[in-house]
Amino acid sequence: MVDVLGGRRLVTREGRTVDADAALQNKVVALYFAAGLCAPSRDFTPLLCDFYAALVGEARRPAPFEVVFVSADRSVQEMMSFMRELHGSWLALPFHDPLRLELRRRYNITAIPKLVIVKQNGDVITNKGRKQIREHGPACFQSWVEVADIFQNFLV
Repeated sequence: MVDVLGGRRLVTREGRTVDADAALQNKVVALYFAAGLCAPSRDFTPLLCDFYAALVGEARRPAPFEVVFVSADRSVQEMMSFMRELHGSWLALPFHDPLRLELRRRYNITAIPKLVIVKQNGDVITNKGRKQIREHGPACFQSWVEVADIFQNFLV
């Protein structure tokens, strides 16, 4: 993921910024394309929160996984409100970063919400992350990490 978001700053739901290279290094990355005013996004986001918490937040040995929210909201205020209200403690591409639109094109995002799981180089592992989480829960992570080309030293 460093290849796609390298050199950028990402934001937390508290508004702090973090270095993308450090935060995403050697992790499976989920690009979450969604918006706060989108009912399906509001429906899926709590499920993604639980998934993330099970793998990272509550796990004895956190999995090498990170979510990056790519907002389809209409304003910074809508984006931050959605993040504060429903998001887990994952990261987001800043609202004014032009990469938001480039990522929508690169990953052919025509409808939201969409969860695209990618390797470190940006190649797609699956563009059906939302469906897989709904059907298999945290168990689907194992299939993602097996093809992610990252150093594996954890238990799921």
